[in-house]
Amino acid sequence: MADTTTTTDVFKVSILGKDSIHCGFHLIPYIAQTVFTTLPSSTYILITDTNIAKLHLAAFEEVFEAALSSQNANGSGQKARFLTLVIPPGETSKSREGKANIEDFLLQNRCTRDSVILALGGGVIGDLVGFVAATFMRGVKFCQIPTTLLAMVDSSVGGKTAIDTPHGKNLIGAFWQPEYIFIDAAFLETLPPREFSNGMAEVVKTAAIWNEEEFISLESHSAEIFAAIQTPSKNHAGRSKATRSQAQELLLSVIVGSISVKAHIVTIDERETGLRNLVNFGHSIGHAIEAVLTPTILHGECVSIGMILEAEISRQMGVLSQVGVGRLTRCLKGYNLPVSVSDPRISNLPAARSLTVDKLLDIMRIDKKNSGPAKKIVILSRIGATYEPKATVVADSIIAKALAEAARVIPGVPTKNPVVMSTPGSKSISNRALVLAALGRGTCKLRNLLHSDDTQVMMAALNELKGATFAWEDGGETLVVTGGQGSLSVPPKGKELYLGNAGTAARFLTTVCALVQKSSNDTADVTIITGNARMKQRPIGPLVTALKANGSSIDFLEGEGCLPLAIAPNGLKGGQIQLAASVSSQYVSSILLCAPYASEPITLELIGGQVISQPYIDMTIAMMKRFGVEVTRRSDPATGKLLDVYDIPKGVYTNPPIYNIESDASSATYPLAIAAITGTSCTIDNIGTASLQGDAKFAKEVLEKMGCKVTQTEAETTVQGPPIGQLKAIEEVDMEIMTDAFLTATAIAAVASGKTRILGIANQRVKECNRIRAMIDQLAKFGVDTVELDDGLEIIGKPISELKGGVSVHCYDDHRVAMAFSVLSTVIENTIIEEKRCVEKTWPNWWDDLENKIGIKVEGVDLASLHATGSASGVQQHDSAASVLLIGMRGTGKTFVGELAASSLGWTFVDADQYFETKLRIGVREFVHQKGWVAFREAELQILKELVTEKSQSHIISLGGGIVETPEAREVLKEYAANEGPVVHVARPIDEIVKYLNAESARPAYEEPIIDVFKRREPWFTECSSHDFVNPVGDLTSGSLSCAQASANRNEIARFFKHLTGVKPNLTHNAGPGRRSYFLCLTYPDVQQAFPYIEELTEGVDALELRVDLLKSKSDYETIGEIIPSISYVAEQVACLRRVTGLPIVFTVRTKSQGGAFPDKAEKEALALLNAGLRLGVEYLDVEISLPEKGVRELVAKKGTSQIIASWHDWSGGMKWNGPDVKEKYDIASRVGDIVKIVGKAETLQDNFALYDFAATVGKLPGAKPLIAINMGGEGQMSRILNTTLTPVSHPLLPNKAAPGQLSFKQIQQALHLLGLLPAKNFYLFGTPIGHSMSPTLHNAAFELLGLPHKYSLLETKDVGEEIKVAISEPEFGGASVTIPFKLDVIPLLDKLTDAAEKIGAVNTIIPKTVTNEDGRSGKILVGDNTDWLGIRASITQRLSASDIQRRQGSAGLVIGAGGTARAAIYALKSLGVGTIYVYNRTKRKAGELVEQVFGGDKTLKIVDDLEGLARETEGTLNIIVSTVPASTTTAAPSSAQSPSKGSTAVAAGVTLPKSLFDYRDGPAVVVDMAYKPEETPLLRLAKDNGSSNWARVPGVEVLLEQGYVQFELWTGKKCPKEQVGTTVLARYRAQA
Repeated sequence: MADTTTTTDVFKVSILGKDSIHCGFHLIPYIAQTVFTTLPSSTYILITDTNIAKLHLAAFEEVFEAALSSQNANGSGQKARFLTLVIPPGETSKSREGKANIEDFLLQNRCTRDSVILALGGGVIGDLVGFVAATFMRGVKFCQIPTTLLAMVDSSVGGKTAIDTPHGKNLIGAFWQPEYIFIDAAFLETLPPREFSNGMAEVVKTAAIWNEEEFISLESHSAEIFAAIQTPSKNHAGRSKATRSQAQELLLSVIVGSISVKAHIVTIDERETGLRNLVNFGHSIGHAIEAVLTPTILHGECVSIGMILEAEISRQMGVLSQVGVGRLTRCLKGYNLPVSVSDPRISNLPAARSLTVDKLLDIMRIDKKNSGPAKKIVILSRIGATYEPKATVVADSIIAKALAEAARVIPGVPTKNPVVMSTPGSKSISNRALVLAALGRGTCKLRNLLHSDDTQVMMAALNELKGATFAWEDGGETLVVTGGQGSLSVPPKGKELYLGNAGTAARFLTTVCALVQKSSNDTADVTIITGNARMKQRPIGPLVTALKANGSSIDFLEGEGCLPLAIAPNGLKGGQIQLAASVSSQYVSSILLCAPYASEPITLELIGGQVISQPYIDMTIAMMKRFGVEVTRRSDPATGKLLDVYDIPKGVYTNPPIYNIESDASSATYPLAIAAITGTSCTIDNIGTASLQGDAKFAKEVLEKMGCKVTQTEAETTVQGPPIGQLKAIEEVDMEIMTDAFLTATAIAAVASGKTRILGIANQRVKECNRIRAMIDQLAKFGVDTVELDDGLEIIGKPISELKGGVSVHCYDDHRVAMAFSVLSTVIENTIIEEKRCVEKTWPNWWDDLENKIGIKVEGVDLASLHATGSASGVQQHDSAASVLLIGMRGTGKTFVGELAASSLGWTFVDADQYFETKLRIGVREFVHQKGWVAFREAELQILKELVTEKSQSHIISLGGGIVETPEAREVLKEYAANEGPVVHVARPIDEIVKYLNAESARPAYEEPIIDVFKRREPWFTECSSHDFVNPVGDLTSGSLSCAQASANRNEIARFFKHLTGVKPNLTHNAGPGRRSYFLCLTYPDVQQAFPYIEELTEGVDALELRVDLLKSKSDYETIGEIIPSISYVAEQVACLRRVTGLPIVFTVRTKSQGGAFPDKAEKEALALLNAGLRLGVEYLDVEISLPEKGVRELVAKKGTSQIIASWHDWSGGMKWNGPDVKEKYDIASRVGDIVKIVGKAETLQDNFALYDFAATVGKLPGAKPLIAINMGGEGQMSRILNTTLTPVSHPLLPNKAAPGQLSFKQIQQALHLLGLLPAKNFYLFGTPIGHSMSPTLHNAAFELLGLPHKYSLLETKDVGEEIKVAISEPEFGGASVTIPFKLDVIPLLDKLTDAAEKIGAVNTIIPKTVTNEDGRSGKILVGDNTDWLGIRASITQRLSASDIQRRQGSAGLVIGAGGTARAAIYALKSLGVGTIYVYNRTKRKAGELVEQVFGGDKTLKIVDDLEGLARETEGTLNIIVSTVPASTTTAAPSSAQSPSKGSTAVAAGVTLPKSLFDYRDGPAVVVDMAYKPEETPLLRLAKDNGSSNWARVPGVEVLLEQGYVQFELWTGKKCPKEQVGTTVLARYRAQA
């Protein structure tokens, strides 16, 4: 109804008995007039946020002030006041603090109970301000003025108000009805399209549960509804009905319709006790998804996905048909909303990895609709109606099945036997019918249309081309197509036709788009059709070639012969067309379907060999005849033989009133095959001998020959299978007329007795995937052997009992692969079908029908839980066990790097060349010599495919340098890198490569200069890889490097591969709550300048910041102006830095406006460098939020185990920590960052307190990210002291500070102590005698260097008595070292032992730890540890690599002694994976007790009593010796006069140690003597005199240092400054000696 009292026309909606919802356009004057007239007050307060204020506040102020000035003062003679309050945008304002700030404003301005508050904004403003109104002065009047569509149709209606708490959203609030809700649809003109779509989710939801007519309007008018907001109305057009456009009327009717439903429901059930639950359709699951993805993904987007999942639950329960799910899906897609978590907008988000079934179910537990533990969901019965007038209880198992990305088919006999069912409409016929009806004249009702991804894509594309209009009848069972008679338009500029992986649609639409004629209304010059990654690999070249030859203008935009295409609107010429049809019959059908609309009649001649899939061409011709155009196929006049030449006349299709689409014959093969394999009966309606589809012959031509009884009429097919296990193989079957059915035949042939040969299916290699290869690879997992043929394959069947169970089938996103293996799964235990949703292409409800109509139980499987990853950031783009592929030029060291990487991960290394030679039994060089490079590349490609399939887990695979030479191999690598696991490009300077290759002879020689090969391949290596590993300059083998260099190289390889796989991400553990972490800002133009001081520079810090913007190569010094370092130079800098420190790198490209040196306008270059940082495996990436959003999102999607520091720096001093700007920046940063960094500028000390308050506030928010919040300048130094997460620090040795006000790590620790935030702790050494211990020197030197206030003292006592008990009980106790004789006696005083301490049976370190109990109370416990083994282990690993220790020929170590230290030594060697550990002791009984009692008789431990015999037994494999006996029991060997061999022996505890112990010469070896003094013991001297230079000697004092370093880090959380501490300790140690 229209309000006729003003010039503004509004539509009023009643709620709770009042017409309080007013809807219209440009309502600001109307709002002011209505409020002033009906809500008299002394004060009107408008509250909005900064975003809305910029757009609309001025207009409100102008109108309200004008209205106020024209009114007389109310009662007191003073006119009413109009106040405005602008608050920060976003959820952070919707808090207790945000509410208090508004209330303080109202109180400060003396607002009273008669005040009227106006909430202008989206849902946050409405919820927050409404709650303020509900509680201020015990309730004041307020009005909702929503500015977003979501708020208009949802949050503003119903009176719900709330704020968030750290425990969750909307947990504190009230029901408080607004006096008015003003819906001004003109506000939507300034709303971003994504926000409009966000609101449309709620509109669609409301129609779906309540009003089918409204839903029909929504699904038919998405383009028009979008148009209503995309064209700004001028001169307030739309305020009155007379000036309102048709699009505005449509938009308003949509909004009013949705609001009316909710208002009706709220009126009946205001407090949400039953009926009001219905408006939560999609919200139960949607809210759970939102909890994980917020704030990146919007509420409506999450609800959209939730609606589809909840609709699928309805379908699973047998309540809703697939038609309903399909219509809902199409409608939501029409408003650009995601309908699945696999939507790229969702799946590309790192947080999407957290969308596990268990997590979503856990979040869903907390829902107001639930009844105790039972979850409730709104169940649809059809579009426009629900199953119950309330939410329905649904079992977790049903919800889990819908949420899961994979399915497990439970083997068994179908319980619905005999099965009688229909399959969905034929995809082939559905797509053809859509094109024919769209191009035709008149209206056609399509019945039994397939509701699937493919048909949705086709309809959407035809709609974008304005080729037809679509409407639904019969509850969505009938599609009414009104044809456009061939009139088509170019889609708007920027709009691409995205076809996913729909091959049929891509082929048909290519020619349809060629029919488009140029128009003066076009905003684009071409039509672009594109698809997903796989679609961009599928061929379309022959069709494009034929069309271009006919005069069409078509360009390939990426790969030659594949999508995407740009098609000019020139129309189709016609005449003679030649087409190669040996790859796909769809090319032929595409031209046939469009031929009548060419300028001239078309004669289509098929060339290029045998035509593939002739039945599909016949199908097209038959359907064209049904639509009024008859195609003539020529024949040979002499013989009557049909020719591959077709004549198509010009014309316009005449749409038949009704067209019934056959059921899909390809889909029918699956239930029929289940009957065959399970020995049951199945009848399929609507498929028989009269079918147009070749696959209808499957039952007779395949199943009958395999032993089934088949009965087929014109419209029905019945199959009765033989007893289980009695299927027979078919010697040979040509499936050329039913190629799609070959996968089903292959699956059941796996359990048929004998060999089945299938031919005529070569075209299946270019379908959704290479289907022949897919079936071969996946059947191999079951243990089924196959042979690939040129146009088919052979399957060697096995008895069911011999097939392997527990297989996880990869489906390649191919519906036919998934459904074929679901057939096999009915007889094989525990088979998992991955990517279950790929069946949506042709049979979306297959899994439901399998259970409900066939009677085979199906369970959901959560692959994320099955293959849990170890990413510390909570995100990972691949399974942490996914194999890593290495590519790169020959000579870069792939084998060397790969072997070390595999050893560090505990994985298996595979050299593809060796694998090639073993499998083919011929050397690579000889193969090339005999068969040539082309044959080699093809064989190499097959090896690659085999490796990525069969060795997809826990392998490092080194590939040949030329693997990137063929496009096919590059596609395999790119696909692997995108979806499966890391592909690492191993790089090395080209001069080093040339030097190496000139001396190498195992591989075939290059036929061109090496540098030319390098230049050609280098771009391909980058294109095909996800990461870069830069090898150091110089020889690669550790034997040619110094011990330190070799150790650094090993450490870096281990760090890099553990980090990128996620096995052990190299992130600082100090970035968590309750800890303090720091990074040092390197300000060198060349980081190598820092290397001489790197130990000192990194004291105390947890990471290093590489300021990329400050880097300058030597050539850059001569450059004048702005400098952008090259990616190669940056990579070199990272590689060099990695060799001197294992600290995480913070990779920063700081722009000038943010306080750096990088050009502000060089955004593309900045993003390129940041991408390079991720490829190099940096741990932290500093990303400025001012960079383009798309580029930032791409970085987030690629980050893997690395973390994003989303940063904002304000150098102006204008940003205030208690102002709106900082919250806005925080919200933006928290969406993309794992860590948020905001830097301001302090003008006064008070600015630091404001910062502290801000940090404390946001830290309480749900899911709060770690925050780096600091102020620059001298006044801001306090903020640096108080900041806890990754505080940037400087160092006196740096050339300059990275920012004003930076402090050193030491300065901050000293300040923290003075502030009382770092109390001094007391550390002790317990034992006796300990007077000469180096431990106080070690730890006190470290405390001093780091500025820590602690003290380490000796506490020498006779026993573990009261003195020690008092020391460990005092509040200042920080930790203790324990030495003999107290390593056992101290254990009863401790609360807990580490695994190492328990196994070793001795404690040498006490660590106080704070723990929190289940009731929330915290307290201190004392943990006993043993670091002796870590000191021994470190001393060994610094000299030996994992491959040196775990050698293929077997590894051996010797431990001398049987006491407590011997236990630690054995534990250390076992942790290193030493194969056999020999234990020697003077008293053999004690050695035996050690092995039996401590290590449980471990078979890898062997007791020896003859060391000379040991040397013979180990045959020179012994390369680790650890002595744990005192040096005093060891004496020098006899002199030459007394001994036949000078220096040949030493006597240890009366036992002769033969020099043969040091016979090992095949690589690095190490001897460790745990004796503390002297520094060179007799054993070490013997090694020196009789061992080779390969034997490294480790004195006991070095082990003492190493275990002390570990103790220091356990106590303080900081790494000990080893170099300076070690120098200090050794100086004192040697002085004492």
